[in-house]
Amino acid sequence: MTENPGALLRLTEASLKKCLARLSGVSAGTWELLGISASQGTIEDAVKLHDFVNPAASAVYFNLGGGLPFTTIMLFDPSEMECISKCFMGYSYPRGAATTQAEEVMLLELGNIVLNSLINSALNALKLSLLPSVPAYLEGDYRVLVNGLAPGGDVKKSFRIIGATLGLKADKRVTRSEVIALIPEDLALQFERLPAP
Repeated sequence: MTENPGALLRLTEASLKKCLARLSGVSAGTWELLGISASQGTIEDAVKLHDFVNPAASAVYFNLGGGLPFTTIMLFDPSEMECISKCFMGYSYPRGAATTQAEEVMLLELGNIVLNSLINSALNALKLSLLPSVPAYLEGDYRVLVNGLAPGGDVKKSFRIIGATLGLKADKRVTRSEVIALIPEDLALQFERLPAP
């Protein structure tokens, strides 16, 4: 069977575009895919895709095992909470000194929608089924995120990294978010063996 090296990138791009089009249709903001890339690296390399202009970042993530052993992450700048909430819910949470429980719940719900679109596309492509899981939340600086997000606690393990930058716009406010998939090499090869569309 001919290998299909762009399969992961195309699958991720198609899934995100479809999900963001739906979000733009039902929420107050405009959502778009600004860029997508594929690379090889560790969780440290993946977390560096976020710019950390603000030293802290918020992460919503799934660490999946079983038939689809990969990690999906959505990173946000918590200082941009007003714009994120306006885009998603139609109104802004006034920004306080720390992320509130309501803001955390909102980010979990948003991350759940976006990351599940990726997971479901991957499951469908590989003809697998998996019981849905609940996303987790983590907030902190670069090192806290690296240590907390590392699958199996191994910060040096190498993965295929698919990184996407999303643009969120509501009124005149604009912010970004990153969506990251960490895929073990053996699973990445399964995607590459899929027939080209």
